[in-house]
Amino acid sequence: MPGQKLDEIDRMILSELQADGRMTNVELAKRVGISAPPCLRRVRTLEEQGYIRGYHADIDPREMGFEVQVFAMVRLVSQAEADLSAFEAKCISWPLVRECHMLNGEVDFILKCVSPDLRTFQNFLTEQLTAAPNVASVKTSLVIRGAKDEPGIPFDVLEARLARDA
Repeated sequence: MPGQKLDEIDRMILSELQADGRMTNVELAKRVGISAPPCLRRVRTLEEQGYIRGYHADIDPREMGFEVQVFAMVRLVSQAEADLSAFEAKCISWPLVRECHMLNGEVDFILKCVSPDLRTFQNFLTEQLTAAPNVASVKTSLVIRGAKDEPGIPFDVLEARLARDA
């Protein structure tokens, strides 16, 4: 099971950094109960192994003037791997698309988009998204408000599962 190859200290480091990626190595070491040099070595190893993908500021889109958030459900004409990859590459190139997930079922992809206003999103929708090669249909849902937007994983669930399976 993923996560099992990490020891408890590594998982504590990941949990603490997920909650606050700006803390100093000294503070992190104190929180996980080890000294600073081995803590830094562990963090570097976790980065190199791909457990830590990066460090980001959590910026409020609305404070920056991006008032519109939309989920777009996209159906493609063809689901051949080359066509799926081509659509994913297109999504990566579109700045308004902040997340792109391939799904199973009737919808092939769900996109999370942000836009400063409805006109900008409408232009993106009609001129780029629906006009993209292989796009059969797009259904959109405007976000009214968000109740939860929590990145990462629930470490308490992981720890409970590891304890149960031990």
